[in-house]
Amino acid sequence: MQTHKFSLVGKLLSLSLLITSLNSVEVNIKAGLPFVDVDINGDSVRIERIQDTSHKLKNSYTKTSRPAPPFTIQPFEPIKGIKTVSELDVIDFISKDVNNNTGILVDARMPKWHQVGTIPSAINIPFSILSTKGNNPYISQIFQLFGATKNKGKWDFSNAQTVLIFDNGPWCQQGVRAMKNLVHLGYPKSKILYYRGGMQYWQILGLTTIKPK
Repeated sequence: MQTHKFSLVGKLLSLSLLITSLNSVEVNIKAGLPFVDVDINGDSVRIERIQDTSHKLKNSYTKTSRPAPPFTIQPFEPIKGIKTVSELDVIDFISKDVNNNTGILVDARMPKWHQVGTIPSAINIPFSILSTKGNNPYISQIFQLFGATKNKGKWDFSNAQTVLIFDNGPWCQQGVRAMKNLVHLGYPKSKILYYRGGMQYWQILGLTTIKPK
C-alpha cells in the first residue's frame, strides 16, 4: 500500500511539472500546442518557437527583394493538382507521416543552403539531381528511397510515400523545379505536397531549425 501511495504521488508530481512546463510557454505553435517532440533517426527533437519575443532574424532571410527574374513570387499553387500546405501542416506531417514512414520531407535546395540550417527530419535532395535530361543514374535510387518499385521497366508508385517539398520561400524556384521534374518523371501529383513558405517563413515564425550532421 505504501509503495502504491508513493507511485501515485510520483505520477501526480510528474503531471504537475508537465502542466507547469506547458503553462510557462509564452510563444505557442498554436493555442494548446506549445511544442511537438519528434523522433529523428533515434534522436528526440523538439519543434517549438523561439521564446524571446524581441528576437529578430539577422540572416539572408531578412532581405525583402531579389532580382526578379529569376526570383519572382510563386503562385499559391504553382502546379495544378499539387496541394500547398502551411507550417502547421508541415509539423503535423513530421510528427505523423515522417515518424510512421509514410512520408518524406524533402529540402529541394542546393546543399550549401541545406547545410546552413533546415527543418527537422528533412533530407536534402537538390532539385538539380532530379533532372529529367538524359539517363539520370540518381532517379532509380531516389524513387526506391520514396518507396516506388519497378515492374517490367515501369515505375509503380502504388506504395510510394507522400513527399513534402520546400525550398527557401515564395521567391525561390528550387522547390517548384523539383516538383516539375518529379511530375515529368511520373510521380503522382496526389503524393506530392508543397510548403510554399519555405525556410524564410519557417524562420520568421521562430520555428526550430537544425544543422544536418
